[in-house]
Formats: sequence, structure tokens, C-alpha cells
Amino acid sequence: MNELEFIKSVPIIKSVNGIESLVSQGKIIIKKYSKGETLYNQGSLCSSLDIVVTGSLTAYSLTESGSSTIMFEFKKDSIIGANLLFAVNNIYPLNIYCSSECRLIHIEKTAVEILLHDYDFVMLYIKSLSQNSLGLNHKIAMFSRKTLRQNIIEYLIQQSIAQHSQTVYLPFSKKEFADYLGVQRPSLFREMKKMQLDGIIIINNRNITIIKT
Repeated sequence: MNELEFIKSVPIIKSVNGIESLVSQGKIIIKKYSKGETLYNQGSLCSSLDIVVTGSLTAYSLTESGSSTIMFEFKKDSIIGANLLFAVNNIYPLNIYCSSECRLIHIEKTAVEILLHDYDFVMLYIKSLSQNSLGLNHKIAMFSRKTLRQNIIEYLIQQSIAQHSQTVYLPFSKKEFADYLGVQRPSLFREMKKMQLDGIIIINNRNITIIKT
């Protein structure tokens, strides 16, 4: 499969006409990134719409003390930059790096303006905006209303549903889990140990079995 065929196979743009011209003009390109490579730094200008074709990326905030909090995770078919590209202040508020080897499609702003004339593309674009809003609302709720234990349980329940099992395999390290929850690693370890002593969970490395909620 050549580059054009590969781009045209991506769900958000496979039904759109005129892709060939945009690819030939270099307005739509594919790039590969290594694990750990930074895609955008906080304060970088958003000048393209990015589609994750393979791999995963993590968006995180960094405090003055050097601690980090994972805000979003982008996986296959995720769209990056949809909520920023046409904003007045279109700069990234978070750092984004590749948590695994990645391949992304980059669509220049002028090309996106053309694609927005296509109904199917518009609907998927709106869906991406909605997903980003939901993710942000979830984080706000996590930080403002719930205890650490409640946030751990909620995450484990979500993963249990997604993995169809009472035993959840953490998709990242406990350090990354702490970053995701916005807490220090010792705080997470202490709370999870208490939860195990209270008979709520059983921990076996990255496998966590939910006993009760």
C-alpha cells in the first residue's frame, strides 16, 4: 500500500473527495515518531490537524515543582488539535509525547478548511471535539469532587468494562498511573495498599482484581 492509499484508508478521510490533490501538494503528510519523542511542547503553535494512525500519545501538564499530570491519551484514530486549530489563541496548553512508536497523519490548516466542506468529515471532526470536551470534563470532576480512592475505583471500573474482566491489567506503569490521577507516586501506593487491606482490590504487579466497589 503506497502513501496515498494508506491515507485514504483512514476512517475520517477515506470517503472525502480531492485527497489526491492535497497529498500531492504536501498539505497532507504521514510522519513516524519514536517512543518517547515529543510531538508538541506546551506553548507550541497548533498549525495542523493530526490523526493517530498507529501507536499512542500522552498529553501532560508540568508544574513548577517538576511533577506531571497526565491529562489525555491519544490512541489509534484519535484526532489531535481539533479544538485548537481555529482558535484565536491556538497554542498547545499541554506537552504531548509518544508513549509508543507512532505514525501520524498531519493535515495543514488550509487543507482542513477544504475538507470541512465534506459532511462526513465535519461530523467526525465534531465527534472529536466532543470527545475532547468529555475528557476535559472528566479531569475537572476528578480533581474537584472526588477522593483519590474514588478516582482509583472509577478508573478500575472503566477498565474492567473495557477489558471485560474483574481483573484489570494496567495499561501503564504505576508511576504513569499516579501522573494520570495527578498525585505523587507514594500517595498512590499508600492508598492502593490500604484498599487491598480493606478487601477492595487484590494487586499482583499490573494486574488488579476488583473485589468490591
